[in-house]
Amino acid sequence: MGIIDACRTLAEEGDAEAQVTLGVMYERGQGVPLDYTEAFLWNSKAAEQGHAQAQYNLGVMYKKGQGIPKDERESVNWYRKAAEQGNADAQVNLGLRYSNGQGVLKDDTEAVKWYRKAAKQGCAQAQVNLGFMYAKGQGIRQDEKKAVKWILKAAEQDDAQAQVNLALMYANGQGVSQDYQEVIKWYLKAAEQGDTQAQVNLGVIYANGDGVLTDYVMAHMYWAIAAEKGDQDAVNNRDLVSEMMSSVQLTKAHLLAQEWMQNHS
Repeated sequence: MGIIDACRTLAEEGDAEAQVTLGVMYERGQGVPLDYTEAFLWNSKAAEQGHAQAQYNLGVMYKKGQGIPKDERESVNWYRKAAEQGNADAQVNLGLRYSNGQGVLKDDTEAVKWYRKAAKQGCAQAQVNLGFMYAKGQGIRQDEKKAVKWILKAAEQDDAQAQVNLALMYANGQGVSQDYQEVIKWYLKAAEQGDTQAQVNLGVIYANGDGVLTDYVMAHMYWAIAAEKGDQDAVNNRDLVSEMMSSVQLTKAHLLAQEWMQNHS
């Protein structure tokens, strides 16, 4: 008996773990044909038995309309069941539903509550979102130092969005002392992950000489990298700085950009 047949046998006998596994296989088309209806069926069986991951999966399927008509309220219902069992993915998604008023009335206090639960479990997206709520004073008293604390936790997990926002906070002296070495450090980490905003902002730093010596070659390099991905600001900035550079500088910038892109492909 193959693995898929064995999994199906266990699922048909009521094994919740096997039901979830089979549902995920149908959802991804792994070893079986892609079939959202079957994926929904098997996740439903496990979810009704209280399986938290299956409940989360149903929340996603109701949100996307996979195997079932799209239904934001039902999505929230299943996210909540999984979230109450401690599923961090469900908690952050439930928080998002409250932040955006999708399937529930908008409630920033509830959003903060669920972001915090997921953030304490190490969920980077929840840590970023909780940091934003502290920064804006939404659903909780504004506290820029706590905003930095949570965004830093996500940045240390290599979350590019967090790294860019942490760099911005260091640039603006928001919740921390202004420190351009920290700004560059965090933009670099995000840029190396392919974040175009970080690449564009690094170009601006080198062009303006913010915390570093003005360096048009480095500015051109970062803008050229972001321009390759179609970022219009990068294209415009690259073209403007090109007019202030010698042919030797331009050649060096092109070579550096090519080398960087090869090393980060």
